[in-house]
Amino acid sequence: MPIKDVFLPLFGEPRAPTLAAIEKCIAVAADLGARVTGLALEDDGFVRPKVVFPDDPESAELSVVREVGDMQQLLNAFTNAASRAGIRAQSRSGRVPADQIASTLAEHARFSDLTLIPVKPHDSRTENIVETFLFQSGRPLLLCPEQHVEALRPEFESVVIAWDSSARAARAVGDALPILQAAAVVRVITVADDKDEAITQSGTSLVHHLREHGIYASFETVKGSGSSIGKVLGSWAQSHAVDAIVMGAYHHSRLNEVVWGGVTKTVIGQPPCWVMMSH
Repeated sequence: MPIKDVFLPLFGEPRAPTLAAIEKCIAVAADLGARVTGLALEDDGFVRPKVVFPDDPESAELSVVREVGDMQQLLNAFTNAASRAGIRAQSRSGRVPADQIASTLAEHARFSDLTLIPVKPHDSRTENIVETFLFQSGRPLLLCPEQHVEALRPEFESVVIAWDSSARAARAVGDALPILQAAAVVRVITVADDKDEAITQSGTSLVHHLREHGIYASFETVKGSGSSIGKVLGSWAQSHAVDAIVMGAYHHSRLNEVVWGGVTKTVIGQPPCWVMMSH
């Protein structure tokens, strides 16, 4: 199924990398030929300033102005980028309790084919929103790393599938078929120190499946050499000039990854390039 309707949640401060990431996300939507919907939410208790100086009512007023200005700047960046790209777009805004922002955005994502999320490196709020989307939206995500935003291309010419034979990885491949079909180079990689028959058979079977969809992919194993799989994927993607990684999310329980770390947590914390995730 083609990707025709994408969702872009707008949150956080309008830092230069965030605004640049919004621009890149709009460019991806344009390359896909999709309509894009932007939704900005703010805490409905924002009128209570974060910092209040005694006997200084002006400080509260300045805080309110700053909060309102932040959301409007994000909306303006979205609208201007969409106008420059010449694509169909609609934007909305609203207020909900702070603890409901992530879940409310995830609910709206259910009415799209793909959600694009700008990601700050090692930012707990962003990680919470991404995790909420993975478990509550039922839709794939495309993470846009603000840290590398200047080097990102909106066209995915080189795509790698991080394959571990899991149901979630298979779901990610299915969700990413339109992107994989448009790519010039598709690689399937499995991070494993020992290449046994089961790993080879699984990777080869996926390559044969992709061929039925007109995707001619290669398969190889990559040695972990003691490093975490997430770090190995990141290093491999950067050394091979990969535009996007396709992967399943949370093969183990989320609690297990929170406590012990894991591939999903590593990649969400610092995506090396565009990363498409499904759960």
